[in-house]
Amino acid sequence: MTDLPEDLRYTEEHEWVRRVGPTRVRIGITDYAQSQLGDVVFVQLPAIDTDVTSGDGIAEVESTKSVSDIYAPLSAKVVAANELLDAEPETLNTDPYGDGWLFELEVADAAGLDNTLAKLLDATGYQGVIAG
Repeated sequence: MTDLPEDLRYTEEHEWVRRVGPTRVRIGITDYAQSQLGDVVFVQLPAIDTDVTSGDGIAEVESTKSVSDIYAPLSAKVVAANELLDAEPETLNTDPYGDGWLFELEVADAAGLDNTLAKLLDATGYQGVIAG
């Protein structure tokens, strides 16, 4: 059974979304995703102050097996990137829901964020995606 924190929302592209403020979310990849990738050796993060559109590929995770795109789960502005991953990309493997977060996005209003998050998968829904 893959580790799936109940307090997160998930995408079918194996990303998790955690609300960290009224209009701000933190994004990472799931434990399932990192286990499929294998050993992560490089992470390309989006630039801060970049406007992103939902569904756009905005970051990359490179492992010993492949390179995978990370998609924006919502339209927003990049307000933070996890610089720890520049020096320690393997943190994605060891702590995908903690220190291995990728970036933070900020939207214009909290109500819009509520609606967007409601459309993402909960842990049970995501379990259905990975159970295949």
